[in-house]
Amino acid sequence: MQNIKYSFLALILLLAACSKEAPAPIPVQIPTRTVNYLHEVKPILDKRCAVCHSCYNSPCQLKLNSYEGVDRGGSKKAVYSATRLSTMDPTRLFIDAKTTEEWRKKNFHTVTESTAADGLNNSLMLQILNHKMENPASTGDYFSEAEDLTCSETSIELDGYLSKHPNRGMPFGFPPLTKEEFQLIAGWLAQGAQGPSAAEQVKITTPLAADAAQIKKWETFLNNQTPKYAVTARYIYEHLFLAHIKFGTDTNEFYELLRSKTPTGESIDLIDTIRPYDDPGVEKFYYRFRKIHSTIVHKTHMVFNFDDAQLARFNELFIKPAWLQTPHLMGYNSRDSANPFITFEQIPPRSRYQFLLDNSHYIIMTFIRGPVCRGQIALNVIHDQFWVMFQDPDHDMSVLYPAFLKHQATNLIMPIEKGSKFPVWDLIGNKYDKAIDRYYKARQNFYMTLNYDGLGYDGIWKGNKATDSPLLTVYRHFDSASVHKGVLGDLPRTMWVMDYPLLERIYYALVAGFDVYGTLGHQLAIRLYMDSLREEGESYFLGYMPGNLRQGMVESWYKGIKPDKLIYYDAGMPSNIQYKTDNPKLEFIRYIVSEHINKETSITFDPINFVPDGNFPPLPDKYEVLEDYLQAFRSVSQPGTAFFSFVTDFNANVVYIRIRENSGRDIVLSMVINRWHDNVTFLFKEASTLDPSKDNVDFLLGFHGSYPNYFIDITQDQLPDFFDLLSHLDTTNKEEVRARFNVYGINRAENHFWEKYDWFQERFNKNQPVQSGLFDLNRYYYKASKQPPMP
Repeated sequence: MQNIKYSFLALILLLAACSKEAPAPIPVQIPTRTVNYLHEVKPILDKRCAVCHSCYNSPCQLKLNSYEGVDRGGSKKAVYSATRLSTMDPTRLFIDAKTTEEWRKKNFHTVTESTAADGLNNSLMLQILNHKMENPASTGDYFSEAEDLTCSETSIELDGYLSKHPNRGMPFGFPPLTKEEFQLIAGWLAQGAQGPSAAEQVKITTPLAADAAQIKKWETFLNNQTPKYAVTARYIYEHLFLAHIKFGTDTNEFYELLRSKTPTGESIDLIDTIRPYDDPGVEKFYYRFRKIHSTIVHKTHMVFNFDDAQLARFNELFIKPAWLQTPHLMGYNSRDSANPFITFEQIPPRSRYQFLLDNSHYIIMTFIRGPVCRGQIALNVIHDQFWVMFQDPDHDMSVLYPAFLKHQATNLIMPIEKGSKFPVWDLIGNKYDKAIDRYYKARQNFYMTLNYDGLGYDGIWKGNKATDSPLLTVYRHFDSASVHKGVLGDLPRTMWVMDYPLLERIYYALVAGFDVYGTLGHQLAIRLYMDSLREEGESYFLGYMPGNLRQGMVESWYKGIKPDKLIYYDAGMPSNIQYKTDNPKLEFIRYIVSEHINKETSITFDPINFVPDGNFPPLPDKYEVLEDYLQAFRSVSQPGTAFFSFVTDFNANVVYIRIRENSGRDIVLSMVINRWHDNVTFLFKEASTLDPSKDNVDFLLGFHGSYPNYFIDITQDQLPDFFDLLSHLDTTNKEEVRARFNVYGINRAENHFWEKYDWFQERFNKNQPVQSGLFDLNRYYYKASKQPPMP
């Protein structure tokens, strides 16, 4: 980069601040040779820009992890809106428009084109990057998803904004690009911001030979027109339309499954419906695979493997068994298609449920990483940490008695049947609340009728093979969330048990049927519906607890809520477990983890954070080996630890910690703070349900979460002081606390921030080459100063 020769074009600066005249074009050093987008510009945009501009929540809808997104530009319309009363035209990149001209008609404006004379440049991208170079300091607070930010459409508008906010150049609230990075992008812009060449575009969008062979095999399977195959393919597609599919090859390429008007061998002619179950609008269509060539971002990266074993499993689950009805094609009536219990009633419930169980981690992840799970109001429907189990198919009455599902079809309706235009006033006397209440009570009574002795340990699915996930941990990180295999953290307040109807409804209501472009009514109806689904999952767990303790446990989870406001209904079925201790919840999960689940899954209790007896160890006398560090983390993870009760800011929940050992080895942990909620039933006023004195923290080896809120970089010799800070915090001397914390914490305004970020990102990519993607920095701690995340 340093060897590039530039010819400098002198420019005359015009006075533009606070005027209606366009600001002067920016001085640009134009390279004497062509700057290559793929090899020179894209790596910079990925590392410094796509970390905030890559998804639905990208500021100004500006997605910079592909050239198509760069070329599309930005928009003043926000995808996420809490007040939208009419639906918004969808603006999905690669789907809702194919050309630059089509995006302009959808009111997207360029950020790369210049209106200046030849050799000059006044593009928005250069203007805002250059402003940061000239005003490198970041001061104040930075909320990149705030509603008061500008999405300037012209250089005049942007100039006016930057004149009022001189510290808001890009990267937003982070250090500027290096001089070399800036000159390279500036030169590329001055040369016309060209994308990949025709040959390069073919290369990045064409599957490699090994994947191409797999694609042909899978498209043959999915496009078999025999009714049994066709209905199976529809069920698979509706559950995998968000997946990043990886074929069983040595390549690390990913694909998306979609519907096309054209068959295998022809160019894909995409069918661009909002939902996977919407009417395709053509008599015949084909399932096709399209290579993903955008840079992968972790927050939307949901990997699903398609290999020979998976194909054999699909045949085993769906093709070989006899169906409940003669296989026949189903139409796309909007109401029936939104109810999988009607659309797929001909497929045995056991087959459908086992598919979901085989892929339970992926299915729950779609709710966590899909477009529904964004923002505090969408996520305050769940606790900060809980464990999930699943009803064993042999003890799921909906599987054993399929007629029960058919009989309950009218009670298994979901608000998604109204599409994206759910009127807010329809929430008055919400029929879906009433339907779910009727179904829940009927289900409880049905189990009572058929299980007089109650459910025992064998009612919990134990998993069949090493790749199964019979136990999952869900973390809420205030306005994001994550799901992980196994049982992480200490014993949670609540646990869920999901059966087939519950798991299917969570998927369809929150993923397949959710429209991020829908109305306020649509989004609010689904949020309220999820309240009831959560209570269902919790109550099914209570069915395994002693009958005399259930009501008290419910009330402890919903402090401040009158019992008659909950759907909880105990039909009186006893638990078929003879408990030996006075802590049945702990006894139950200990047996499930230690004795019940398939040992091939390798699931054990968290070695750092699981301290159910409350006997936390003291801090170690020395910090020489990993076990010493883990003991220290275990010691400070107890509820009430001073530091974590003091750090009450919602925006500091996920922290990545790097420990530099004297030997040269590095260890990475994630610090996840769990906020105590008296209950999680309120849409608003969440702060009134919090109790910081009961917050606790989990320290987890490796990376957890997609949105780091802070980085900590610490040496082995600094560990004694670091843990002393966490465990013996003197809250009366805040300045001393801040000064000590700043030795280890990496503030967004620090000059070496990008160096630290790059290390964590590269380590993540190295540790998890298939599952990793770019971390999102939109929610990095907002204060740009030596002000740590504390009051």
